[in-house]
Amino acid sequence: MNTDKIIELLSYTLPAVVTGLVAYYFLERFFKNEERVRKFQLHKEHQKQSFPLRLQAYERMVLFLERINPNKLLIRVQPFSEDKIEYLHLLVQNVEQEFDHNLSQQIYMTEPCWDMIVTAKNTTLQLLRNKAVSEEIKNAQELQEAVLREGLQYEHPSEAALAYIRNEVNDLF
Repeated sequence: MNTDKIIELLSYTLPAVVTGLVAYYFLERFFKNEERVRKFQLHKEHQKQSFPLRLQAYERMVLFLERINPNKLLIRVQPFSEDKIEYLHLLVQNVEQEFDHNLSQQIYMTEPCWDMIVTAKNTTLQLLRNKAVSEEIKNAQELQEAVLREGLQYEHPSEAALAYIRNEVNDLF
């Protein structure tokens, strides 16, 4: 009689346990799916709010790259004296100030894009320094002319960074 009671007890409890496990499994999957949907909606809302800020950051960095392009920089920043080293310091100071002013924009940009911008800035400064230390260049006017002449022969690093930004912004849309 004991085995009959055990079998009867198992016949009632086993389906209840299986039903409970199946219900637990489906409820757990449902809640995980709901959590994913909620996270996706939050992420989508965050992107909607941050998109204008990202676009503005790219715009500001395009302006920065345009301003440090040696062809435009040398026209905008005129020498105060004939000393080429003073003029170099003035140009470097101008580029560094522009960069410092836009430094916070890096949080809205991808790392490779920011690296391209920093590389463009550093390469531009190196170009200016290399021309300034040249023995052939005697004064600020000659420095200006030499850098402008080189700009006619080669693409400046800021132009490559601008192309990279354009591609990245196009990928956003």
